[in-house]
Amino acid sequence: MRKYKSKKFKLNEFIIEKLLLLFAGITILTTIAIIYSLFKESFVFFKEVSIVEFFTSTKWTPTLKPQNFGVLPLLTGTLMIAVGASIISLPLGLGSAIYLSEYAPKKARKIIKPILEILAGIPSIVYGYFALNFITPLLRDILPQTQVFNAASASIAVGIMTLPMVASLCEDAMMAVPDSIRQGAYALGSTRMEVATKVIVPATLSSTAAAFLLAISRAIGETMIVAIAAGQSPILTLNPLESIQTMTGFMANISMGDIQYGTIEYNTVFAVGALLFVITFIMNLIAKVVINKRKEQY
Repeated sequence: MRKYKSKKFKLNEFIIEKLLLLFAGITILTTIAIIYSLFKESFVFFKEVSIVEFFTSTKWTPTLKPQNFGVLPLLTGTLMIAVGASIISLPLGLGSAIYLSEYAPKKARKIIKPILEILAGIPSIVYGYFALNFITPLLRDILPQTQVFNAASASIAVGIMTLPMVASLCEDAMMAVPDSIRQGAYALGSTRMEVATKVIVPATLSSTAAAFLLAISRAIGETMIVAIAAGQSPILTLNPLESIQTMTGFMANISMGDIQYGTIEYNTVFAVGALLFVITFIMNLIAKVVINKRKEQY
């Protein structure tokens, strides 16, 4: 009887192991297929367009005559959104995490935590219309020169959207710090603020940095908010009050248009998508390196 149970247990373990291996293999194959489809069409694009022009030209008009294929306006617009969103989400998210883990009583945590989770669950298209119909009018009341579609309102909305991610990841890391470390700091005469900022935050530095990088990557890859609120003007500008276009906004815009398969206009989507993939991949690699380099072990 024991031998039968042992054989059955080993068989179940074998089946589970192979299923998990299959799931992992499907994930890897899916990633490879995405990379292949992106770079295959991108290679066709760069056979017709110089890579030097792509990265140095300041004009982006792939659907107009004469055609220009300088991705700098899209890249600049994307970075403006990422920087603007980071200015909002990173300090507010970290501050929220510090409050929830070090200051908030249990009753307050039970209220604030679900609210943050609700923010995380709101569809990005809702944030887009919120930016267009609420944030933009406020900005125009303060700064009348603000255009209807602008980078500032889109950045604020993306920052609000990524704030729960930063707050949740940072708070989880802070809550994982052993309470004995806190008690030791208090025993040495530290105040609650000193414990939070000089003990807990440094102890979770790698996790906090990784959360920041993931939030920035999320902001770079955001589509619907920028497509609705930021505009469709691929111009090279650093003024957040003007209409811009991001890489994801361009991809969403041109995909809804009437473009013929296999044309240069069609292949621009894959070239921009490949660049976006490389940027986010590098950001994730940096986050991985930071985690491995300063990994906390308790």
